[in-house]
Amino acid sequence: MLDIKRIRENTDAVRQGLTNRGADVSAIDKVLELDKQRRALLTEVDALKNQRNTVSKQIGQLKKAGEDTSAVQTEMRRLGDRITEIDQQVRDADTRLECLLLRIPNLPHASLPIGPDKYSNQVARVCGEQRKFDFKPKSHVELAESLGIIDFARATRMSASGFILFVGAGARLQRALISFMLDMHIKEHGYTEVWPPVLCNPAAMTGTGQLPKMAEDMYRVPADDLYLVPTAEVPVTNIYREEIIEKPLPVCLTAYTSCFRREAGAAGKETRGLIRVHQFDKVEMVKFTDPSTSYDELEKLVTNAEDVLTRLGLTYRVLLLCSGDISFAAAKCYDLELWAPGQNDWLEVSSCSNFEDFQARRSNIRFRDKDGKVRFVHTLNGSGVALPRLVVAILENYQQADGSVLIPEALSPYMDGARMITAEGLK
Repeated sequence: MLDIKRIRENTDAVRQGLTNRGADVSAIDKVLELDKQRRALLTEVDALKNQRNTVSKQIGQLKKAGEDTSAVQTEMRRLGDRITEIDQQVRDADTRLECLLLRIPNLPHASLPIGPDKYSNQVARVCGEQRKFDFKPKSHVELAESLGIIDFARATRMSASGFILFVGAGARLQRALISFMLDMHIKEHGYTEVWPPVLCNPAAMTGTGQLPKMAEDMYRVPADDLYLVPTAEVPVTNIYREEIIEKPLPVCLTAYTSCFRREAGAAGKETRGLIRVHQFDKVEMVKFTDPSTSYDELEKLVTNAEDVLTRLGLTYRVLLLCSGDISFAAAKCYDLELWAPGQNDWLEVSSCSNFEDFQARRSNIRFRDKDGKVRFVHTLNGSGVALPRLVVAILENYQQADGSVLIPEALSPYMDGARMITAEGLK
C-alpha cells in the first residue's frame, strides 16, 4: 500500500500518478480527511493522558496530606472513560484507513510512458526473426490434437473448459520445460529454489495485492478460507511476511507451481487451446532488494527471463508497459511476448515488475540498512516463464511440414535426447 506520509506530504504528485494510470483519485480525499480526523483524535488523547498523569499525582499528594480525594478521583474516572472512548475511535479510524489504502493502486514510475491502455505500451526491443514457412503453419491446437499430446475434450469432461490434459510427449515437454527453467535460474542466475504451498490465506493474498481488488478472479476454498494461488508470487513473497530479513540483499528465490485463475469474463478465440486457461504451470522469480538497487535488479530480472526464451531459440519482444496497463501493485513492468505464427500474434509469457515498497508495506517485510535502520524492502517478481503460451510458441515455431515438431536443442537433454515429437511419440 502507499505510505500515508507520502499521500499527506505529496498529495498533488499522488493524485497525478493515479490519474496517469486511470485510477479513481477520489479515495485520496477520503484518506486525507480520515487521516486528519485520526491525528486530531491522537492529539486529544495524548493531552488527556498527560492530564490524567497530572491528576494521578494530585491524588497521591492529597492522600499524603490526608485530604479528601473524591472530587479528583471523579475527574480521574471521567478522563479514563474519555480516553477509552477516543482509543476506540482511533482503532476504528485505523481500520477504515487501512481498508481505503488497500484499494488504492501503486503509483507508476516516472520512466513509464503515459497512456490509458495496452496501445500506449512501448516496444523496448525485438529479439530474433519471425520464421518464414514454405507451407501454411498450423495452430497449436491442430498440432497438439494430431500429435496426440493434449486431450482438450477429456480435460473439459473431467473438469471444465479452460483446463488441460497433457498426454505422453506433451506431458514430457511440460516436465522438461519446468526442469530446464529451474536449472537455469538456480545454476546460472543465482536464485535459490523453494517449493511453496499452492493454497494461501487471505492475509497472504492481501499482502501481494490480489485481495481485495481481484477477489473474483481467484479460486477460493470457503470451508478453510484459503485461496488457490494465481501465481507463485503470492506464497514466495509471503515467505518473509512480518519479518526483518537479516541476510544480505538481494534475496533471489525461484519456484515452480501450478497457478489457478478464473479469468472472469474471458471469451472469444483465446478460450480455445492454451492461450487462456484456468490452471497452468509457471516458474516464478522473486527478489527482495534494497530500495537503492531495485531498478537495477529489475533489469537483471528481465534479462533472466529473456535468457529462457533465447536458449529455446524463440523470437520475442520486450514491452515497457504504460501507466494505464500496469498491474494494481506494480510501479514499473516489462512484458515479454513470444511470436506465435499459428496465431499470427504475440503472446505474453512473462511480466517482470518492480513493486517498490508497495507489497512490503502490506506484508510488513523489512530489512536493516547500512546504518542499522529498519526499512521496508522493495519486492520484484517475474515469470521465468509461464508454460502454456511457451508451449504454443514451441509447437507453432518448430512445426514441420509433415506435422511433427522439432524439440529445441536446449530441451533435448531433458527428454532423453529426443529431437522430435511425432504422432508415434518422441524420436
